[in-house]
Amino acid sequence: MSAVWTENEAPTLGKEAKIERETHKLEKRLCRQVGQAIVDYNMIEEGDRIMVCMSGGKDSYGMLDILIKMKQRAPVNFELVAVNLDQKQPGFPEHILPEYLATTGVPFHIETQDTYSIVKRNIPEGKTMCSLCSRLRRGILYKVARELKCNKLALGHHRDDMLQTFFLNMFFGGKLKGMPPKLTSDNGEFIVIRPMAYVAEKDLIRWAEHRQFPIIPCSLCGSQENLQRVQAGKMLREWEKQYPGRAETMFTALQNVVPSHLMDSKLHDFKNLKTTGIPDENGDKAFDEEEFPTAVPSLPGLQVIQV
Repeated sequence: MSAVWTENEAPTLGKEAKIERETHKLEKRLCRQVGQAIVDYNMIEEGDRIMVCMSGGKDSYGMLDILIKMKQRAPVNFELVAVNLDQKQPGFPEHILPEYLATTGVPFHIETQDTYSIVKRNIPEGKTMCSLCSRLRRGILYKVARELKCNKLALGHHRDDMLQTFFLNMFFGGKLKGMPPKLTSDNGEFIVIRPMAYVAEKDLIRWAEHRQFPIIPCSLCGSQENLQRVQAGKMLREWEKQYPGRAETMFTALQNVVPSHLMDSKLHDFKNLKTTGIPDENGDKAFDEEEFPTAVPSLPGLQVIQV
């Protein structure tokens, strides 16, 4: 199955212009990474009807674009339905998404709900709007998914979003908790998937520029410059600039958790730990040497930087 979902790199395109070669490589990388995430977490199965949540930002445009490409080569049959929630925020150009979606060949639905007024009425000026906005949006999207008979919802969060969430929870929530690639909805009715889990934000920016998506700026959470998420994103970009490859190294760490070397007794039974006389590779070593691999298998091409 994985051989069909994922596709090997195409051979060099010879005399074509460099920009065209790079764009072709970018498309292959995006398809490969999305396909790999689908395989690794069994995101899409036979007969799925997937509601693709569209915000009008680069991430959701990129997600729909790549899922359309994946549908053409997928080893299973599934349906896509694009859905946008028009929250009636001032200046939102309500004609742009319907006009674009009509060109994709994918069925779509525009749900209009004035959540913007509710958020503005209940959140004091200067406070972040994300928590209430997110709760309202989720409830409405679940209702729409039910009406459209969709069993899965696809969200456009990418690798960098997941890393930001991890650090936000660690710094401000006191939890080692990230943003999962796949989970059930809080009401237990739907599966929520994030097909862009392995994709770097910088690649989505490049792809959006190449495809010339009609980006719609967010005047809610995305415009609040003092958000902790914005600061976490800035921190990660600075790390990546100073130490190239660090973002992918940290992301891979989220896929390689060793509960016995943390401190959560709910995940590892520290209290009842006893000697067995049987060697354990996760046991304490007299001389514990850290081993840093030169490559990370789940994300090809990663170079680990040791500092």
